[in-house]
Amino acid sequence: MKCKKPQVTLITGGGRSGKSRVGHETALRFPRRVFIATAVSCDAEMADRIARHQQERGNAFRTVEEPVRLAEAIHQAASGTDVILVDCLTVWLNNLLYERQNHLQPQPQIDALLELLKKPPCELIFVTNEVGMGIIPDNALSREFRDLTGSVNQKIAAMADNVIFMVSGLPIFMKGTTPCCEA
Repeated sequence: MKCKKPQVTLITGGGRSGKSRVGHETALRFPRRVFIATAVSCDAEMADRIARHQQERGNAFRTVEEPVRLAEAIHQAASGTDVILVDCLTVWLNNLLYERQNHLQPQPQIDALLELLKKPPCELIFVTNEVGMGIIPDNALSREFRDLTGSVNQKIAAMADNVIFMVSGLPIFMKGTTPCCEA
């Protein structure tokens, strides 16, 4: 089976719900894979997390590290690629808010990603966190982050062919089923 056009899949859920695992397993169905890592090593704990993720991926993916210019990275990595797994949008949005201190406005980066999704260059799998299911954050920046993440997740989910919500390691298919690949 071959898809008519490359599909976009959004995998969302809470922390430690199995999102990355399902994204990884889904991407492994494709022969030529790219992993776009958005995390930045800002402390020892994050460096350890990044190292664990790198070890889990092994050599199964070509890895691109891009914390801010996500649409650009996808566009550049798509040539000769069957699937790109982006892990994760939540960290990317955090990076955009952080970079705002350096006068980089988040909206053009978000708009560029949404524009790219209108005609995906290859299969795209995005991992993101569902951050709005808890208490209302107690400070303005945290509320802005929650609102931005919820808004971007909604926009990508609306454009996606497949949306998977992870709960306790189990996928709930909210839209579509799974990305297709050549069989």
